[in-house]
Amino acid sequence: MKIAKNSVVTFFYSLHDDSGKELENNFEGTPMAYLHGHNNIFTKLESELEGLSVGDEKEVQLTPKEAYGERRADATQKVPMKHILGKHKKLKPGQFVKVNGEKGPIDASVIKAGKFMVELDFNHPLAGLNLSFKVKIDEVRAASEEELAHGHAHGLGGHHH
Repeated sequence: MKIAKNSVVTFFYSLHDDSGKELENNFEGTPMAYLHGHNNIFTKLESELEGLSVGDEKEVQLTPKEAYGERRADATQKVPMKHILGKHKKLKPGQFVKVNGEKGPIDASVIKAGKFMVELDFNHPLAGLNLSFKVKIDEVRAASEEELAHGHAHGLGGHHH
């Protein structure tokens, strides 16, 4: 079966930056699952996987615009420590935290921490990077009615309710 709209695809991948540094890799773990044609993964990555079959391998390059976006200088903010979720003894630069936002928790990384205020970066950690996905297709199957109704893959490597 070839990858087409409404198929559930599981795949292994390694993710690298411009310098070739590996950022992520799931080849030794659980493959990632997604429902093809429903915008569950990056648009360009999804279109590049169209038509592939089990066992096929492909490398896909993404610009920042096609991945996590450009880094935004205005995405930093000083926040009172009381808005940081969880217990933290001492925050360090580069540490990832969750901030209590108006619409729920927001991910951020610490730039500088003081006693009462912390300066945070709300950019995605991979924003501004050109990325390279090395993908190997593990499984392709027809989506269930429930998966189609929910708009995403269920089960191993997919969404669990």
